[in-house]
This record gives sequence, C-alpha cells and structure tokens, in this order.
Amino acid sequence: MAPSSSPLVRRIARRILADIAAGLLPPGARLKGAELALRHDVSRSPIERALLLLEQAGVAAREPNRGFVVTGDRAASLRAAQSLMETDAAPPYLQIAADRLAGRLPEFVTERLLAGRYRVTGAVLRQNLTRMAQERWIERRPGYGWRFLPVLDSAEAHAASYRFRLAIEPAALLEPGYRVDATAFAKVRGEQMELVQPRPPRLTSNEWFDIGTRFHATIVGCCGNPFFIEASQRANRLRRLIVYRPFDDTRAFAAAAHEHLKLLDLLEAGRHEQAARLLRVHLEDIRQVKADLLGSEARPASGDRRRKSGDRRGELDVVPHF
Repeated sequence: MAPSSSPLVRRIARRILADIAAGLLPPGARLKGAELALRHDVSRSPIERALLLLEQAGVAAREPNRGFVVTGDRAASLRAAQSLMETDAAPPYLQIAADRLAGRLPEFVTERLLAGRYRVTGAVLRQNLTRMAQERWIERRPGYGWRFLPVLDSAEAHAASYRFRLAIEPAALLEPGYRVDATAFAKVRGEQMELVQPRPPRLTSNEWFDIGTRFHATIVGCCGNPFFIEASQRANRLRRLIVYRPFDDTRAFAAAAHEHLKLLDLLEAGRHEQAARLLRVHLEDIRQVKADLLGSEARPASGDRRRKSGDRRGELDVVPHF
C-alpha cells in the first residue's frame, strides 16, 4: 500500500473496503468510478487513486471492458485494512486538535505560525490543514490565513448536544415520509455486526466516531425532511474534534451496537414509534454515561441502566462517541 497516498484517498479506500466487508460489493462486483464519486461526494480523481491502491493490495482487479472489479480475496482485504488503518498519533494533527481544545491556539492562525510552532514542512502542514477543512473544524480565510470553526470542547457543550439530539433524532423516525434505504441500512448493519463480535476490529478513535455518526446519520437521513437532516449533520460536525482525544475502554461500543442493530430491525419492520422510544432511551443512557465521566450534570435518582464509571471526573479524554 503506497504510503504517499493522501488522507482523502486512503479514507475512500477504507470505505470501499467496508462496503466489501458488509457484502454490499460481492466478489466480481464492478467498482464504477462515477457511482463511487457520487456515493462518497468527491471527484473522480481520488476515486481512481483509491481503486489503484486496492488493485495494488489485491482487493480489486482490472478486467477487459469492465474496469475494476472486486476480487473476493479475503486475506488481501484484511491486509489492506491493516495497511490503511490510520494512526492516532500522526503529528501535527493531534497536537493542533489538543492545543485548540485547550485554548492554546487563537481563532485565526497562519500557516507560518503553525509550521513554526509544530516544526513541520509546509507540505506536511497543508496535508493536515486539508484534512481538518474536510472535517469542517477549520476553514481558509478569504485572502490569507485560516479560521478555526466552532466545536464542542466542554462537558456542558456535550451535554447540550445530547439534549438537542434527544429532541430531533427520535422525532425524525416519526416523520410521515420516512423510507428505509435498504442499501444504506445494509452497510451500517455490517459495521455494527463487526462491533458485537467476540473480537471486534481494532479501530482508531476517529474511525469509532465515523461508524457511530454514520449509523445515526443513516437512520435520520431516511426521514426525508431536510431540516432534520441538516440539523443532525451540523451537530455531528460540532462534535467531531473531541474524538481525537484517546480512550482505552471500548466495551461500551458493543452495548451501543446491540441497540443500533435493534433499531435497524424495528425500522425495517415499520415499527417507527417503538424505534423512536428505543432511540430516546439509547441517547439518554449515553448522555448520562458522559455526564458521569465528566461530572457535568447531576446523576438521576433512577432510570440509568448502564455501568457507572467511578470517580473519573472532568476528563474529556475518556469520552467515546456513539
């Protein structure tokens, strides 16, 4: 796997691998550049480079008059997934995130300031800035410099985000125009099934975040109401930056994945009111887990079904995302 590939190309390759693992792209399936570009909301160029990476890894092969197809080589897919896995310690990306969260960086910065502070070349810095811009927590200023966008960087803000999600996500499931997207549901079901295995995959913290937000974005996105969809997307963009703090215990992800799978079952069966009630309990439980970890809100007298986390208070770096 070529180490010089851009973060965007490697992320697209990982997503194609996830579709293959979920059975959405079976052996022999064509990997059509135009369809993949539309699905991943990018131009054809990074799609073509991602397919070249998968061809080098043995996951895809060229066939006459068909273009790239899935080989079905499971061993090659596993090797490619391992090779494409991102590290959680790639400088200066995490240092910039941590410094911004801690208030050590101002709202407006220049490339010269960042390159000097983190002792990296301009090329390396621009790669990192491009990734941050794609993830919507920094943007280029007209003419000169960069501006950090608002993110959730405190216990109180995260509690507020869950109260907001409690208001909109269950309501989205009750929209009269709700229609299950079978392809999207199959993809997120495959990802959640992997999380409940006895030996779940080793993922970076941002990959855990992506899986969780992709699930919630999928079930909300089927509501057909652009106001709910945009509000959900905005909330997820604000939450993203905090995911780059490390965490160790991922057992809570398995419990959340079981509930995610139950939600998919209910929605596919047309039991929307029951799904909305389960989603409300699901989000409230997770909100309380975070409140216990951060000490940001009082613990309720009853109704909390999940394991408490002792005296670990005020530690944003132990908060997983669901």
